[in-house]
Amino acid sequence: MIECSFPEMITNLPEADIPFKGVRGWISQGPDNQVIFMDIEPIGDVAPHSHGEQWGIVVEGEMELTIGDETKIYKPGDSYHILAGVEHSAKFLTHFRVIDVFADKNRYRPKKK
Repeated sequence: MIECSFPEMITNLPEADIPFKGVRGWISQGPDNQVIFMDIEPIGDVAPHSHGEQWGIVVEGEMELTIGDETKIYKPGDSYHILAGVEHSAKFLTHFRVIDVFADKNRYRPKKK
């Protein structure tokens, strides 16, 4: 289990059903979007994929993110914007926390208890 450093006000939110071992997230649900507070172990590569529009800001750690043909290292305070349908992939080599906003209000479902 991941040791999470988000405060209890975040970890008391519904936990997201995320299909990657070593990744946890908590859902703040809006009527038209979804905010996910992610806590990610150094899981290595996340394969290229695409979905609806996404914006994120790094809270802790470093991530190598490829959006389309551009690859950058993102550190605390850096933000990124992925347009809908644009292929992207990531590499997590350190413990990583991020706040992601998805235009798809149903990007993640709450975990079943």
